[in-house]
Amino acid sequence: MGSVEIANVTKAYAGHQVLHGVSVTIPDGQFVVLVGPSGCGKSTLLRMIAGLEDITGGTISIGSRVVNDLPPKERDISMVFQNYALYPHMTVAENMAFSMTLAKAPKADKAKRVAQAAEILGLTPLLERYPRQLSGGQRQRVAMGRSIVRDPQVFLFDEPLSNLDAKLRVAMRAEIKALHQRLKTTTVYVTHDQIEAMTMADQIVVMNDGRVEQIGTPLDLYDHPANIFVATFIGSPSMNLIAGTVVKTGAALSVRTYDGTLLPLADDNRAVEGQGVHYGFRPEHLDLCPPEEGIAAIVGVVEPMGSETQVHLAIGGETAIGVFRERISKQPGETIYIRPDAAKINLFDQSSGQSIEFFDLGRRL
Repeated sequence: MGSVEIANVTKAYAGHQVLHGVSVTIPDGQFVVLVGPSGCGKSTLLRMIAGLEDITGGTISIGSRVVNDLPPKERDISMVFQNYALYPHMTVAENMAFSMTLAKAPKADKAKRVAQAAEILGLTPLLERYPRQLSGGQRQRVAMGRSIVRDPQVFLFDEPLSNLDAKLRVAMRAEIKALHQRLKTTTVYVTHDQIEAMTMADQIVVMNDGRVEQIGTPLDLYDHPANIFVATFIGSPSMNLIAGTVVKTGAALSVRTYDGTLLPLADDNRAVEGQGVHYGFRPEHLDLCPPEEGIAAIVGVVEPMGSETQVHLAIGGETAIGVFRERISKQPGETIYIRPDAAKINLFDQSSGQSIEFFDLGRRL
């Protein structure tokens, strides 16, 4: 079993705490992404799983073994680094077989395993080349091939696409996801790029300042963020937030902004009259509508994207972004009328920043 159990793990350098009681369960065969801003502790946690950093407190288990005191070579893991870490004087085949060479594996076994990995990654024609003769994407595939040859319980990826150009990053993230679907090996992947996290992960662990903010599927985090940090970190453009107060308008509740604009809420919302909130909505959850049916929004910048149009707006005295399928021809300073989809609104308490939507926090945090 290649499951990974991280239980109340802490890390301190010279008394400075960088991880604060992190707990994550990674079932066998899952692709889990650790994501967060630079300095949040995600790479440190990955290096602790690998055995490259000591654990200050807590336990890390791989399979059924606690590995706190085991050296990296005894943890049955394989790590793919950002900088490839290939030996320039070795061919592709020799780089891929290096771990088996160190283990003095029979030549026939090495050749078979290298051939299998090369076939999976499309490297068969390149086996006799040297790293200097390869593109960045090819070098990254060689690094992945070296990990596959080891046949570990767990793959660890530390921002492996950071050195690639934008087009190659898109292609490589699809290749890595397809590789996982084929091999079904437990994978822990670190990135600061939330688009990589959203497109690749079975589960995402959102980290901030050495703590876990939320754990869930990509769409779970996108639709039901636990707090303002997750709401604004996940999604591009990020979630819009407008400050206001919950008020009663007739029999229903709505949010009144500081300039008096009323924003709709669904009937089953969990808000309390008089509560200060941040009214959160995704850019695509706005509809254009006639003036008598909508909320006035002042156009700022219009960004035609081809398949959609992004429009920077002033709503309720604050700025927001709307994403529309329609072609918007309005000029800056003109008014359009929009209606938020009340069923998809997220409300966050102003003082704590936590979501006030009723959902099972134990499942997501």
